[in-house]
Amino acid sequence: MAYCWKTDLNTNESHREQHEHQEFHSVNQFLFPNQVSLGFDQLVDEISNKIPLYQSEIEDNTVFVPGTPSWDSRRHSLDETHQTSLNEFTSKSSELSCHRVRKTPVIGFRSSVLSNPENTNKGSSWGNPTGKYHGADDYRFNILASSSTSLDKINSQSEFENENHNYHIGFESSIPSMYPAFSTDFMPKEENEICKNMDTAEHSLMPFEGSSLPRTWENTWSKNRELTGFSLRLAEVPQGSNKTLASFCDKVKKIRETYHAADINSNSGKIWSTTTAFPYRLFTNTKFNINIYIDNSTQLLHFMPYANYLVKDLIAEILHFCTNDQLFPKDHLLSICGYEEFLQNDYSLGSHKIFQKDKSVIQLNLQKNGEVPGKLSRKQNVDNIIEEVKNICGVLGCVETKQITDAVNELSLILQRKTENFHQNSETSARGLIEKVTTELSRSIYQLINAYCCSFYADFQLLNVPDDISCVNPGLHSHLSFTVYAVHNVPETWVQSYKAFSFSCWLTYAGKKLCQVRSYRNIPVKKLFFLLVNWNETINFPLEIKSLPRESMLTIRLFGIVCATNNANLLAWTCLPLFPKNKSILGSMLFSMTLQNEPPIEMIAPGVWDISQPSPVILQIDFPATEWEYMKLDSEENRNNLEEPPKECLKHIARLSQKQSPLLLSEEKRRYLWFYRFYCNNENCSLPLVLGSAPGWDERTVSEIHTILRRWKFSCPLEALGLLTASFPDQEIRKVAVQQLDNLLNDELLEYLPQLVQAVKFEWNLESPLVQLLLHRSLQSIQIAHRLYWLLKDAQTETYFKSWYQKLLAALQFCSGKALSDEFSKEKRLIKILGDIGEKVKSASDPQRQEVLKKEIGRLEEFFQCIKTCHLPLNPALCIKGIDRDACSYFTSHALPLKITFINANPMGKNISVIFKAGDDLRQDMLVLQIIQVMDNIWLQEGLDMQMIIYRCLSTGKGQGLVQMVPDAITLAKIHRHSGLIGPLKENTIKKWFSQHNPLKADYEKALRNFFYSCAGWCVVTFILGVCDRHNDNIMLTKSGHMFHIDFGKFLGHAQTFGGIKRDRAPFIFTSEMEYFITEGGKNPQHFQDFVELCCQAYNIVRRHSRLLLNLLEMMLHAGLPELGGIQDLKYVYNNLRPQDTDLEATSHFTKKIKESLECFPVKLNNLIHTLAQMTAISPAKSASQTFPQESCLLNATRSIQRVTILGFSKKTSNLYLIRVTHGNNETSLTEKSFDQFSKLHSQLQKQFASLTLPEFPHWWHLPFTNSDHKRFRDLNHYMEQLLNGSYEVANSDCVLSFFLSEPVQQTVEESSLVDLGEKCPDKTPKVQLVISHEDAKLTILVKHMKNIHLPDGSAPSAHVEFYLLPYPSEVRRRKTKSVPKCTDPTYNEIVVYNEVTELRGHVLMLIVKSKTIFVGAINIQLYSVPLNEEKWYPLGNCII
Repeated sequence: MAYCWKTDLNTNESHREQHEHQEFHSVNQFLFPNQVSLGFDQLVDEISNKIPLYQSEIEDNTVFVPGTPSWDSRRHSLDETHQTSLNEFTSKSSELSCHRVRKTPVIGFRSSVLSNPENTNKGSSWGNPTGKYHGADDYRFNILASSSTSLDKINSQSEFENENHNYHIGFESSIPSMYPAFSTDFMPKEENEICKNMDTAEHSLMPFEGSSLPRTWENTWSKNRELTGFSLRLAEVPQGSNKTLASFCDKVKKIRETYHAADINSNSGKIWSTTTAFPYRLFTNTKFNINIYIDNSTQLLHFMPYANYLVKDLIAEILHFCTNDQLFPKDHLLSICGYEEFLQNDYSLGSHKIFQKDKSVIQLNLQKNGEVPGKLSRKQNVDNIIEEVKNICGVLGCVETKQITDAVNELSLILQRKTENFHQNSETSARGLIEKVTTELSRSIYQLINAYCCSFYADFQLLNVPDDISCVNPGLHSHLSFTVYAVHNVPETWVQSYKAFSFSCWLTYAGKKLCQVRSYRNIPVKKLFFLLVNWNETINFPLEIKSLPRESMLTIRLFGIVCATNNANLLAWTCLPLFPKNKSILGSMLFSMTLQNEPPIEMIAPGVWDISQPSPVILQIDFPATEWEYMKLDSEENRNNLEEPPKECLKHIARLSQKQSPLLLSEEKRRYLWFYRFYCNNENCSLPLVLGSAPGWDERTVSEIHTILRRWKFSCPLEALGLLTASFPDQEIRKVAVQQLDNLLNDELLEYLPQLVQAVKFEWNLESPLVQLLLHRSLQSIQIAHRLYWLLKDAQTETYFKSWYQKLLAALQFCSGKALSDEFSKEKRLIKILGDIGEKVKSASDPQRQEVLKKEIGRLEEFFQCIKTCHLPLNPALCIKGIDRDACSYFTSHALPLKITFINANPMGKNISVIFKAGDDLRQDMLVLQIIQVMDNIWLQEGLDMQMIIYRCLSTGKGQGLVQMVPDAITLAKIHRHSGLIGPLKENTIKKWFSQHNPLKADYEKALRNFFYSCAGWCVVTFILGVCDRHNDNIMLTKSGHMFHIDFGKFLGHAQTFGGIKRDRAPFIFTSEMEYFITEGGKNPQHFQDFVELCCQAYNIVRRHSRLLLNLLEMMLHAGLPELGGIQDLKYVYNNLRPQDTDLEATSHFTKKIKESLECFPVKLNNLIHTLAQMTAISPAKSASQTFPQESCLLNATRSIQRVTILGFSKKTSNLYLIRVTHGNNETSLTEKSFDQFSKLHSQLQKQFASLTLPEFPHWWHLPFTNSDHKRFRDLNHYMEQLLNGSYEVANSDCVLSFFLSEPVQQTVEESSLVDLGEKCPDKTPKVQLVISHEDAKLTILVKHMKNIHLPDGSAPSAHVEFYLLPYPSEVRRRKTKSVPKCTDPTYNEIVVYNEVTELRGHVLMLIVKSKTIFVGAINIQLYSVPLNEEKWYPLGNCII
């Protein structure tokens, strides 16, 4: 980073430039409390009222200026009562500018009044360089508009048109004028000439009791008289022009000056009881009955003193009676109870008239003289000043700067001096001392107001910035240094809980800590005007300013030291950019502190906490007068003649690029990648990886980063998404990223809006290119505007960045126009009503919930009666006009979500059902569904329709949102419940359900196809995203065959545990009942191979876009999602995507995951538990037969089987027997079973009836090697005959009955295509599918599938594959796959690798298939003739070649 020191610095100008955001609000534009204003209000009014812009600009704005010092400290404005019209909006207009006269109300008081009312201070008063101001009695702090004098009234019309109001804030006659009241330097020469002839009038609006305000008028009268070389000046004086009256006023002032306010004898401020000479004749030996009350005591004392008893003696006696302490009677007074009247201490009791008339018991009250307020006394001027200074500080956040404290202390010291000390010196000396102090106090107040306006958004602003910052040369190697002065307005509760306070400072960049400095000075609270902790400690960082990144952030944390334990508790913190607007901060600045918990170091950015809004606790930091400005330096290094790096280097770069995100690179790999940065391009690496590998952010590194940035050619705009993560706060990088994203179409950008809204957090300001892009696109697309609105509404519930999102939402609503803004309001109101209904349904008892819901639905009906129509927040394309009361209900799950059915406003549309959830965080569901939608879009672009149903989901606030309901969808759990108690354990549950709802063959085949594709798609997406908590209650099916998942509260592998054991044991949900449906009960085993192929194809397609998926997740790391919060979550997805693998390796990996899922019994057990729980909750008394009566009736009607006969092979599949079953009622049906299924039936019967003797099963060793079909049919028929005619318990068991009676074939014997026993099936040839590749002396063989392999007896083998690469002289190069148990069409997808194979010619690959030790088939493959990288089926022979 490069910085330079500005030697020709104009401090006034730089100070204004440092806070350019305030220049937008001129003095006549104010922010009102509790509103977020972006300066659009005027334009909104113009649009609403259809007034042209130029007309509204000419209109006057209104400024509210308070007339009393008793301000509400919660309002940070100087507006209360008096109103004056201002207009600076049109100051650029030459015509208007030249006819303006500045009126200058002044805030403060005149020091000259304090010393000598006759004193004049020529040329020193602001806004009145020639005026003579005479003092007044009342020195109150006022902010007043000009009061109307007679002269005002005469010229009010002309002045109102020509005046330009200019507010000066400070102490009048104290500080020399820094700026002329009206400047024409900025005007063209011609306009200057005109302005020289204009009338000028400057008003100094200082209050004077009982008189007009002093003014000076300057008038050249150029329009009426031809005067040259002179001008007339009229001075308006409070004494008037009459000399007699002026003389009288002068005498009155001298009389008053005789009695100093500090003289307690003449200015006690108390009402003394009247006395007379002692009436001896009235009181001879008279005693008075007196009751004495003492302050702060309930004790009543009774005295009976004589009438001639002195009051001071009575006080002494009272004090002696009350306490033994030595107290002075002169410090006490006696007042008459019920009156503010005091007895005179030096007089006797009888001298007071009250004793002369009242002979009853007299009630007196003893008070300390110091505690009795002399509220009617003439206040000393310094007291008024201090009180008004306190009022000013109270309005300005209760901040008291060091300069104010010093000046106030000096004034207080003057006040404490004895009156005689004033007379020892000359009056001129005393007046000069007071004038000097008040001048300094005035300047300090001025500086505080300026600091407040520069630090916070205020609805007032100084027009003249104080010229008190003198810049110094910092030197080339200056270190970062500043002074932490104090924390202001410390809460009372902190003072009681903590004995002292300390602080620490962080420097961070891109979420990483650069340096930390801890202050170990524990300072207690100090009470001045307000409570503050005054450290006044200089902090020095051991870092040179020029080495700091431009986007460095300073974080300061405040700690309280606990009284009992001495532990340091974090109380508050704040953060700020070191170089806002590319310049360093100058002078004193105020920063609001948040009382939230620990600051999020990884999210520290300018918007994390809004320091522009005052908070209860304010931190003051004094920065040195050293201005650094960022200068962008271009790299002069020529990279055009780079030598080509070694191929190994390029390959290593390509391997590193598979990490996709710089967060996943180790420090060593980052150094390597940065070393070869100029050899990286869009073909072998990604830009975020290269820039994220930079070793630092010093000047040279930043220059090289920007060089790479300029030269990089993006492969696609989405590559730039990775540059908008928290890792890249550099403004140039983010600007280039937005430029690339601007190439996306609106509909493309719409898909990534959630990530872009999160990226706003790490922008440097709200004027960034990203914010502009979002606003531009929202004006181009209602879809974008609508989704952006709800994303911003939801983002305001986050812990940090609320203020930025509020401002951006206000900007969006301003840009959207009235019609769309009205729609937003209606949708917001709809959500509010739904939230209220949800809360009332939750709070109601179970029996009353439905009644409460029906009653509350009336609110929705009233809503639609009022607004007629409203767009659905889930989808702006859907317009609704009412509610279907009868279709509304609620779900019985824990969150009790509502099912709401709206009436479509389009008569051609159907009703729309949604779920309103309250209590669930739907942001995570939104993210998962968004990523799944991105994957589906990728598949569709590749021509692959996975039949995905992706429902809409919208989070509308904290813990609430809407979910789209998919029509005709049912949970798998409900299907299981209809299948009986053990429905989840049955294989045919899904197949039977689809058969019932799709009786036509075409519908059934379509449902099978939809299930085939959708199941594969959801297997892939749930595996990549690690979706957990999967059970049959959150898997849904439609009658058309679509399967989809719901409820994504757990993902990225964050599985739920039960007793320390993970409930999700499978990689994803693919059960045997799903395979059963796909293979049609095992009749089409090749369908399973096709399913595996489809899954692997879809998986590999998504893997090619790993960078996009990881970028989308990385951009959401700081969204506050419960399951996505760190690098480990990104690594989880990275490990599932495996971008470093080849397609063959990924195919093998995913096939293993399919097999793991298929063999995972805990999945079925989990489904069974959920089913039982649901059945118990719904109806504990229901039995299995009541759950699914159709199945029970079917089994009862066909309880017995007379006969079972094998008719032959089915033509559809070569390994299925067509079997005729004769029922007990002589009806017949057909079914198809394989030999393997017969074998499994026998194994199940052996386990179930272990004590009974079963018929012998015809195993393969009972059959000859060839021509076994006749004997197999005969032996199987014999086996079934013995089975049915044997034990009644076995023959009528559910196992046997369901084996033969379930899944009947819908055809008659005549319609079936049978194969003659002697015929050979044309597709019975055993085959193996391989993919062979050869690269870099590495031979890779992917064993995919085999077909039609059997043991000699025709049964299914448990086959594995052995490979031998020949010839090889030193060893037999044998490789082996795992075995697939008992399958004639096994799937392997296993990789076999041979290294050091330099060429294929002369090599033979011998492949042998075995079932344990039994030979199944083999083939020799000449490698030189093999087509590489292609799938090919190879026939298997029946002997080793």
